[in-house]
Amino acid sequence: MVTEKLQALIALLPDRPGVYQMKDKDDAIIYIGKAKNLKKRVSQYFLRPQSGKVAAMVSHVDHFEFILVKDEKEAFILEMNLIQTHYPRYNIMLMDDSHYPYIALKKHGDPLLKIARSSKDPHYFYFGPFPSSSSCYEVIDLLNKIYPTRKCKNIPSRPCLYYSMGQCLAPCLAKIPEEKSNALYQEIKRFLGGDTGEAKAMLKEKMQKAAEKLDFETAADCKKSLDAIEYVTSKQTVEFVGDKVARDVIAFAEREGYLSLAVLTYRRGMLLGKNAFVVLKFGEPEEQIAELLLQYYSNHDRPKEVVSRLEGLGEELEAVYEDLKVIVPKEGRFVEMVSIAELNARQGLDAHFMTARLEDDKLALLEELGSLLKIKTPIRIELFDNSHLQGSAPVGAMVCYINGERAKKMYRKYHLSSSVAGDDYHSMVEVTSRRYRRLKEEGLSYPDLILADGGITQVRAIKEGLALAGVDGIPVFGLFKNDKHQTEGLVSSEGEVFPLEAKSPLFFFLMRMQDEVHRFAISFHISERSKAMSNDIFDKIKGIGPKRKEALNAHYSSVEALKAAPLSELKQILPPESAEALYFHLHNEGKKA
Repeated sequence: MVTEKLQALIALLPDRPGVYQMKDKDDAIIYIGKAKNLKKRVSQYFLRPQSGKVAAMVSHVDHFEFILVKDEKEAFILEMNLIQTHYPRYNIMLMDDSHYPYIALKKHGDPLLKIARSSKDPHYFYFGPFPSSSSCYEVIDLLNKIYPTRKCKNIPSRPCLYYSMGQCLAPCLAKIPEEKSNALYQEIKRFLGGDTGEAKAMLKEKMQKAAEKLDFETAADCKKSLDAIEYVTSKQTVEFVGDKVARDVIAFAEREGYLSLAVLTYRRGMLLGKNAFVVLKFGEPEEQIAELLLQYYSNHDRPKEVVSRLEGLGEELEAVYEDLKVIVPKEGRFVEMVSIAELNARQGLDAHFMTARLEDDKLALLEELGSLLKIKTPIRIELFDNSHLQGSAPVGAMVCYINGERAKKMYRKYHLSSSVAGDDYHSMVEVTSRRYRRLKEEGLSYPDLILADGGITQVRAIKEGLALAGVDGIPVFGLFKNDKHQTEGLVSSEGEVFPLEAKSPLFFFLMRMQDEVHRFAISFHISERSKAMSNDIFDKIKGIGPKRKEALNAHYSSVEALKAAPLSELKQILPPESAEALYFHLHNEGKKA
């Protein structure tokens, strides 16, 4: 039944593009959407019969607000910004943030190659994307061996081993002439563009000269490089499509209130792989698919073409992305490609119902958790944990879950001050006060629930941290353990206990969250402790200052990795005397005659 308040608001809706925010009786935003025509779109929610999750959302709407914009493109941008600020309960977010890697070649200065996960930095040329990081590394290793590219992140004070091997132009000795850099750029760009003839000819000539001088070691190295070129280029030229247009093929499937979206990614004529998402169905499939794809392309590289059977998809996507062409195939190879995508979409649903669906319905579990704790359904949950070893390398960590899924972009790490090292209570106070003071200062939204990996003491520490930040109203509970160190339930700051039924879906749901924050905190602590141990070693070696410490820590992630480094490698980063002293210290410290 439409209330008088809603009827009055519907009457005020204009026939204009904009973004609308559905709100509940507590004035909390529960859904954000965009519309080409606000009056037509928003009124449909209340004047037409609804089912499933849409009906559930509408039943919670007390009132709504809207923002007028110039066009649909502006509406999309505003919608995405608002969703990623407020994370409303009924907005389905794609948590996948994986990207196919690129090889990036620095445009100016010394020729430098690296792997990049996006192609947006204007200071680099980009080649790819590639199917995997390992493919990128294979190509970069080959290029660094064939061409005298810069290898050092920080330029050393003297030439390294690569210079003596002819694999570096030694910018540490003198500035590389611009014409030489430009020539090298062109050669590398031709190679990455698929023209490897010049590189092969150069290696063959070098191999022949080495063989004539009976330098069989150099000749063998050249032969290995030639074989590597054949191997790498053969892997990169397995073509599935006759042209090299960047193209995504889209398909979906439905089943029992769930929708599966499959995105097959074709780049440079190759099928790199697929992204598949299974989400709760919300409204008409065509409209939801368009919403999901707009969200997907806000975080992933956009192709030149999208191929799909969905007739209305082109209007939605092309209104936002003017350079994107949507093709609805009627016959030929594109029909076959869409059929393969549809097969993947159906397979995604099958897998979901065999595995993830059987594990739990995350939104139902969040509702159960809210009922148990007597709070509103906690759509966004933040969990905290701290880690240290006898007070050394103290760190804090926060992980975030939205709609029951990990939101990795919102994870945070904290270096703790030495004054709280080893003090779990005050460590938690420091971390939470910093976290929520920052959110308050930046005007960002708060979570619906905060969980501590610990009992009532940790809960009270978080409460103290919130008070210091000047933030209140966020429910805080702790996951407490029994005397056998097994998680038994949740506890409030007042000591009220909420038992969890062992082996219930909600129990395992919370355990996965607890394990994730513990893993994240421990891995960060181990990384920081390793750096601290390395720096302690570096302090004992003459000639290793702050910049060289930074370079060493960038190259070696642990003391074990540092010990495994050969002396010749250390000499590429350090002066010979310092490298020898460090090597001697690492391999002889603690040894007794």
